[in-house]
Amino acid sequence: MSEQVVPVAIGPTQPAPTLLEKAITEGGGAVAELSEARALIWAGGPGEFPELLPDTLEWVQLPAAGVEDWFTAGIFGRHPNVQFTSAAGAFAASVAEHALMLLLAGVRYLPEHLRAGSWRQQDFFPHVGSLRGKTVTIIGAGGIGRALIPMLLPLGAHIIAVNRSGRPVTGPGIPDGIETIPADQVGKIWTRTDHVVVAAPATPATRHLIGAEELSRLKPSSWVINVARGTLIDTDALVAALASGAIGGAGLDVTEPEPLPDGHPLWVLPNAIVTPHDSNPPQLRLAAFADHVAANVARFVEGRRLLAPIDPRRGY
Repeated sequence: MSEQVVPVAIGPTQPAPTLLEKAITEGGGAVAELSEARALIWAGGPGEFPELLPDTLEWVQLPAAGVEDWFTAGIFGRHPNVQFTSAAGAFAASVAEHALMLLLAGVRYLPEHLRAGSWRQQDFFPHVGSLRGKTVTIIGAGGIGRALIPMLLPLGAHIIAVNRSGRPVTGPGIPDGIETIPADQVGKIWTRTDHVVVAAPATPATRHLIGAEELSRLKPSSWVINVARGTLIDTDALVAALASGAIGGAGLDVTEPEPLPDGHPLWVLPNAIVTPHDSNPPQLRLAAFADHVAANVARFVEGRRLLAPIDPRRGY
């Protein structure tokens, strides 16, 4: 193998998906065996990950945006000298589109329309709303949040972005001046916002970020959308708020527990929309992951900063 070509392994799938092989080549690498690789594109979970890695290995690309299971498994601690990256941002467009769908479905009273078996126009009129002129707070304005903002702005929504640093959110289709606040001041948004979209990473610090107190400060018309991880919302508190009418509703692509058991109240509450964690379905996921791999291989080959580096101190 030429010394100029960076050897990159793929695991654990055998044979490797053609799209990943193509992505490595497009990025300037060459598919190699793990024993001689400087980088590893991992398409499996933490349970299958090798106990030992070759001394030549410098970087591992993981296949998902959420990496809490990898922390639980202790993978990063076992390989402190290897840079791990997640797929954060790779699936942003698909997940943001799903979040918008859930939010619009709730605001436009779609669940009740779908259940209707008769013409109930007068019953529905008082409940059908709009995003125009409403404030939508995005908690976790990373890749998903940055993809969602340009989808919401043409609908006339005002955006509050919450991120770790509080630095202004930038990106394609995002104008200057989007209101941004740091995560440690998230308590200021509950009475100001009309709706909330949760897209933050799951860490010990974000567990039950939204609980009974936060829900009680929202409006009776507020919808809470979660496309991140189920642990960010206290499920029992959410069920109570939905049942009492304290909030307008919830659109959940993730739940705690997950999978959501048969017979759980969230399946039958009329103001809850549950989708089975399919905002990033397999038929879309591999192509998006391959694009992410190609971009990161190119950065690795050129010695540039990798996309979505995992910081064990932050937990994501």
